[in-house]
Amino acid sequence: MIEPACWKDLNQLRRVEKLCFPKDSWPLFDLIGILTFPNVLRLKAVADDKMVGFVGIDIRNSQSQAWIATICVEPDYQRRGIASALLVESESQLRQPVIKLSVRATNTSAIKLYRKFGYREIETWLAYYRDGENALVMEKRIDRKRI
Repeated sequence: MIEPACWKDLNQLRRVEKLCFPKDSWPLFDLIGILTFPNVLRLKAVADDKMVGFVGIDIRNSQSQAWIATICVEPDYQRRGIASALLVESESQLRQPVIKLSVRATNTSAIKLYRKFGYREIETWLAYYRDGENALVMEKRIDRKRI
């Protein structure tokens, strides 16, 4: 089930982030921000009575774009369509014509998923992650006039 997330989900989000991103999990302040700042779309995937996935999207109306700041699914729940469901639901709620994200250059399964949903590589950020790995910046353009 995909539903809105809020500040009450902080502890569950911390757990999911650490499981999904052991090298790069966000610090507490950033997690509080993604759950409370304005102009953020935040959705959680719930299964077995707990949060198993999350997407947080920074909505940048002045730039006519949205930025997927984080998207994750617990390892034990991956490959069940949860990340796809998070993407589909979030894209249906966004009104911006451009959606961007960054992903580890070696995260081939995530890159494959994003390509399946129409995201294309537009840039590489060198040594973006703490361990020096590059990030691919991907973008999807949506003709909102036809929606």
